[in-house]
Amino acid sequence: MASYPEVGLFIGGKWVSPPGASRFTTINPTDGTTVGSFVSGTPKDVDAAVTAAFTAYPAWKATPPPVRGEILLKVSQVLKQRKEQIARVVTQEMGKVIAEGRGDVQEAIDFVEYMAGEGRRLFGETVPSELRNKFCLTVRQPKGVVACITPWNFPTAIPNWKIAAALICGNTVVFKPASNTSMCATEVVTAYEAAGLPPGVLNLVTGPGGILGNALIDDPRVRAVSFTGGVDTGRTVNVRGAQDLKAVHLELGGKNPMIVMDDANLPLALEGLLFGAFGTAGQRCTATSRLILHEKVYDQFLGMLDRRVAGLRLGDPLDPKTDVGPVASADQQKKILEYIAIGRKEAKLRTGGNKLTGGAYDKGFFIEPTVFETPHGTRISKEEIFGPVLSVIKVPSYEEAVRVANDVEYGLSSSIYTSDVNRAFRAVEDLECGITYVNAPTIGAEVQLPFGGTKHTGTGGREAGSSAIEEFTEIKTVFVDFSNHLQKAQIDVGE
Repeated sequence: MASYPEVGLFIGGKWVSPPGASRFTTINPTDGTTVGSFVSGTPKDVDAAVTAAFTAYPAWKATPPPVRGEILLKVSQVLKQRKEQIARVVTQEMGKVIAEGRGDVQEAIDFVEYMAGEGRRLFGETVPSELRNKFCLTVRQPKGVVACITPWNFPTAIPNWKIAAALICGNTVVFKPASNTSMCATEVVTAYEAAGLPPGVLNLVTGPGGILGNALIDDPRVRAVSFTGGVDTGRTVNVRGAQDLKAVHLELGGKNPMIVMDDANLPLALEGLLFGAFGTAGQRCTATSRLILHEKVYDQFLGMLDRRVAGLRLGDPLDPKTDVGPVASADQQKKILEYIAIGRKEAKLRTGGNKLTGGAYDKGFFIEPTVFETPHGTRISKEEIFGPVLSVIKVPSYEEAVRVANDVEYGLSSSIYTSDVNRAFRAVEDLECGITYVNAPTIGAEVQLPFGGTKHTGTGGREAGSSAIEEFTEIKTVFVDFSNHLQKAQIDVGE
């Protein structure tokens, strides 16, 4: 008997393991042990999941939104009850330290609670008509079957961002998670199951992203696709979805700058930088991957940074004393080390840069927090690395800091540390991105506010906040004429 769980697909309200199905396992990035075994789904399984969602859609659409909200509130309560259990799964399967694992689950709880309240809002508009005895309004309606394709770095928070928003709007969902966090996805789905979600409203398929993702996008019954992941895959999803004129929402990469001006509170900026750059081992789309540092405080601040980076504790992420855990997988480790090798050739390595080996590190995927000093324009200063690698760029002025910050293909998050309120508000206007923090790092989004970015970070929509429902609803405009005779808009005006 296997010493780890063997999990099936969740289709039509049942956990199923198709006869003869291939399986894959997920690995703990700390020690290489197996976390769980999962069905490697096929296009046939996708068809079954979409069929279940399509069949369940009419009844779910007809369910009053406040009733949908009551179910979501129960989901949040289940997640609260299981928070510590799920947080440990997040840490064991993805590798983020346990405090961040708890934060991942708390973000899921917060957002599901927030979306439960949308069941009594889902606002439309009422506006005056240009004609007499005519009432004009808009209402929101669901899109239909939605595919939610999610990454591994926030394996409970991001799925719930998508699933809860889609469900409160009356859509049904087929959920395809990143393969290496399939146990986390299972924990998400079982919370909805425990809350009494009707069969077929939420379905889970696990397995290879290309095969299952393409099958989902190509199915004409799927009317919207919500994808979070890399830019290259996002382009493929967007183009493929366009073939059938599907609504496609993309949340992609970032190369997020933190500007530290010469009048900044340097100790505060240092605390923010350490959390932004090396929290989650740098594996956040909002991670602080560029430090744009004013020349007047450059040497002083880097000296402070050196001392703190040297004191960061790497190790078992379940140990509350650990500051930085492993990166999520062997593939992730390989990619990051390749970028570090590039950085060694084009920039000055200040600290770190090595894979950790020996003892407990041998079975895991540990990389030292790494700091490069680099001119703007190198690959490591412009391309997303998605690991514990920070590029430090010296600038002589605020204007140059903003130019450097904006001169990348991404526009997700940004940060400025300054004591000048005028400069802070200028930065809010000048930085080309979806999120700006003042005197805080580039990470720390809250669920009641929109999340997303500009340029190659995504397709312009926003997740989280009240704007989340826009991704999953269609606007219907309604005209009610109670004049009892034919009125002709534009033609009858003024008569």
